[in-house]
Amino acid sequence: MAIAWITGRGGVRLLLLALSTSFCALVGAGRPASVNIGAVFTFDSVIGRAAKVAIEAAVDDVNNDSSILRGTRLNLIMKDTKCSVFLGSVAALTVLEQDAIAIIGPQSSSIAHMLSSFSNGLKVPLISFAASDPTLSSLDFPFFVRTTFCDSYQMAAMADLIDYFGWRKVIAIYVDDDYGRNGIYYLDDALAKKMSKIYKIAFPVKASRNKIMDLLQMSKLIGPRVYVVHATPDSGLEIFSAAEQLNMLTDGYVWLTTDWLATALDTFQLVNSSYLQGVVGFRQYIPHSRERDAFLSRWSDLQVKGGVSARLNTYSFSGYDTVWAVAHAIDHFLDEHENITFSSNSDLLGIKGKMQLGRLKTFDGGSLLLHKILLLNFPGLSGQIQFDNDKNLINRMYEIFNIAGSVANRAGYWSNFTGLSISLPDNLPLRRPKNLSLGRVLERITWPGGKTKIPRGWVVASRERPLRIAIPNRASYLEFVRISNGRSRDNISGYCIDVFKEIVKLIPYEVPYEFVPVGNGHSNPNYNDLVNMVVQEVVDAAVGDIAIVTNRSRISDFTQPYVCTGLVILAPIKSTKSSTWVFVRPFTVGMWCMTGSFFFIIGFVIWLLEHRVNSAFRGPPRRQCITLFLFSFSTPFQSQQEEVLSTLGRFVMMVWLFLLMVTTSSYTASLTSFLTIQQLSSPIKGIESLIASNEPIGYQEGSFARSYLVDALNVHPSRLVSLGSPEAYKESLELGPNNGGVAAIVDELPYVELFLAKTSGFGIVGQAFTKSGWGFAFPRDSPLAVDMSTAILKLSEDGVLQNLHKKWFCNTSCISLSGGSSEPNQLHLTSFWGLYLVCGVAAIASLLLFFLKVICQFIHSNRKNEDPVSTSSGLHGRSFFQVITSFFGFIDQKEEAIMNMVKQKNSSVPEIN
Repeated sequence: MAIAWITGRGGVRLLLLALSTSFCALVGAGRPASVNIGAVFTFDSVIGRAAKVAIEAAVDDVNNDSSILRGTRLNLIMKDTKCSVFLGSVAALTVLEQDAIAIIGPQSSSIAHMLSSFSNGLKVPLISFAASDPTLSSLDFPFFVRTTFCDSYQMAAMADLIDYFGWRKVIAIYVDDDYGRNGIYYLDDALAKKMSKIYKIAFPVKASRNKIMDLLQMSKLIGPRVYVVHATPDSGLEIFSAAEQLNMLTDGYVWLTTDWLATALDTFQLVNSSYLQGVVGFRQYIPHSRERDAFLSRWSDLQVKGGVSARLNTYSFSGYDTVWAVAHAIDHFLDEHENITFSSNSDLLGIKGKMQLGRLKTFDGGSLLLHKILLLNFPGLSGQIQFDNDKNLINRMYEIFNIAGSVANRAGYWSNFTGLSISLPDNLPLRRPKNLSLGRVLERITWPGGKTKIPRGWVVASRERPLRIAIPNRASYLEFVRISNGRSRDNISGYCIDVFKEIVKLIPYEVPYEFVPVGNGHSNPNYNDLVNMVVQEVVDAAVGDIAIVTNRSRISDFTQPYVCTGLVILAPIKSTKSSTWVFVRPFTVGMWCMTGSFFFIIGFVIWLLEHRVNSAFRGPPRRQCITLFLFSFSTPFQSQQEEVLSTLGRFVMMVWLFLLMVTTSSYTASLTSFLTIQQLSSPIKGIESLIASNEPIGYQEGSFARSYLVDALNVHPSRLVSLGSPEAYKESLELGPNNGGVAAIVDELPYVELFLAKTSGFGIVGQAFTKSGWGFAFPRDSPLAVDMSTAILKLSEDGVLQNLHKKWFCNTSCISLSGGSSEPNQLHLTSFWGLYLVCGVAAIASLLLFFLKVICQFIHSNRKNEDPVSTSSGLHGRSFFQVITSFFGFIDQKEEAIMNMVKQKNSSVPEIN
């Protein structure tokens, strides 16, 4: 009968079930019947309600699956933390007293910090499905494992999104706890790498509506209009409701959120809410799978079973996967360690109290269980469960969504391998380099106000808080900045102020501003302090005659220069218009010496070449010397000059006359300038001679000239004298270095030009030895500096800057601002050495050809005079001295007479038959 029942319909299934049960009982005979695990989190919260249903369902699924723990059941001990670190600690200790070998949770990062200390001491792994604080991954918490996304990962995604749209300043609004502070700290670090700045506004964990509104109202005064909200699903929506009330969800604003908003949307179905229109947020990407779909279909039944009404969200999947991760790790642990044992903690045995802390025991296999958890690699509902070295999940992605109308549209994806992308990174090349500037990486986004154009992301200022513009309250050179009475715009004028006002007119948006005078008006302020005020955010910008120099441009941004300037030397000058020896000034000494030498050289060459063929170059020695001297020096004037007959002489004269033509015309032009232009002289010729003189040097009070002279030119500070006004300039220069004054003043060109326009007897010596310009100072990466630079270029092209210059510095007449013309340059030998070289080569070549011809004639003539019988005649038999004497005598003879003598010798020689 029994056999018939077994072999009947369904009997085979019952037999297999019995065999399977028997096998599992044999395999797990050494395993414990149950193991305790804890779950500590806030039940009554957006995350807690969804996670509680999922965790209970996962425990039931594990216990009903005979392939996972094989005879051992999970005994879940759940405790409510009630959003309190204190109550959370009590709950965790209660769970640990019951010999739990692992704790799931908590959801709060603040509570996780406390519970991690318990886990470290008792060696019980703590696996959180919601705590995203990046600092929990530090080495201080070796038993903490995370099955959700780490905020360091999310903040890198947020920084990429901000950088993609080109925003350089953002405001972060965050909850003031470990979760909020540490998450924003990582965002700050990520933005700093992209040269962006973040302003932080923290609100209390349970902030009231009025407190949130006050903080948002304060944020409007900062300037940026890009907001990053890092809150919790329970409190974050209140921020947007308050922002809508303050009209901060309108055109021009940008609102970005971390993944908390996606959880709130899944829970409360708030897409249609007006205060979320245009918001862009992140959502943890959950890949589609059959297991996920099956879990979704079970969710309603699971809520009924758990007695909790909760909408499914991301943390439902994370909580479910966490239980399965613990179960798999325990299963692998029991394969090696069949027994679960605890050791008494000697440090706790002596503590007495109601909680009986002495009952807390250290889990002997805690390190091994942790190791098994970190080695897991299996597919979960939320994705692949696998951990990196920081005990965080790897290979996860974010989905970027944009709320427009009644829909949360998908705008793109982000992963740490691919960065931003318009499609799933699985469809892109693995580890493609991030390049957010190439191609389209996100769908079109609808921003607050309904526009799709990317918002500028900042406002310069508002009428409630105008732009604070620092200006120098000068004591001298008030033409640049003049402050009459008070700080109103009507009482402040000057060239620099007019330039700024013209620039503001060209800015395509409103720029409310107010001037903040810096200085007491009795002495010029230090302009480095002016720039430092901008850097330290005491003021928003600095306007005035501010030189753009290296040390200032390193710490702040400057506009395009609106005035080109540089350091010059101002010194007393003397007029040297009348001079007895002015005619020698066009040539340098070297030039005069070379020219005089060539007069003698060319005269000698011409005499030598013409002496044998030209009667004008013959005669007594005295006459020949006079002819040589007068011929050479009369050449420039072509007056009663002897005629040159030889071909070589004419060639030399042609080159010589060309050289004389060039040098004479150059000399005439230079001499004309020396005679017609007023000449100014000063013992100081330039910055080199000024430094070498070791005499006192003046500089304008507050100018960068002092630091440049000391740091760049190594001038000793004791030589520098601070001067505060043009009157002090004049007095010090007139006194001179020997009477308590200065030898010269080093100042910027515009000041010196203005000084010379009103004062005579002084001038600029040498050339400007630095090149710089004046600009307006702004904080680093200020967008307003870029727009103002564009406006300055427009003013320059339209001639407005030139008209303003005439208005302030040429009211009556534009005086020669250099104090007189600079001295014409003398003509140096280096400008003419090529001509002299050519002339010298021509002369030497002609002499060589001349001597070659004469030597041939000399040899030929002596051969004709040789006696065939006597060996004493001709060149043979003579001494070297006799030959040389005979040769010079031959040169002195007229060439025509020698030719006639040779002909007579030829005709008198008898023929030999």
